[in-house]
Amino acid sequence: MKQKTKKLSANYMDLVFVKNEDRPWSQKENGIVEIKMENKGFFNTIAQKFFKRPRFSNIALDAYGTKVWLCIDGKNTVSDIVKLMEEAFPSEKDAMLKRVVQFLTTLELHSFIKRAK
Repeated sequence: MKQKTKKLSANYMDLVFVKNEDRPWSQKENGIVEIKMENKGFFNTIAQKFFKRPRFSNIALDAYGTKVWLCIDGKNTVSDIVKLMEEAFPSEKDAMLKRVVQFLTTLELHSFIKRAK
């Protein structure tokens, strides 16, 4: 059985993303990006109160995620980011488009980034 592949529209490749200002981030000494995320909502409030869970979580990205994050500047299109990633990680070139699109989709889904207007 052939597996269905999702085709990307040319429009997606032209999208430009910006970082969400509500998600503070920093770059650690080793160059890795760390994003601070507030744990909100009813269940998080209970966990914070009764189980001493932290109000904020720090999410450290890997080398690929850091590079993509730093490429998201409100000017680079998805296509530009894929090209920059292929240059930075030439041995991963064959899988880079899929990897970048999945990562951007995840970042957008969790409101770390949004589409530029």
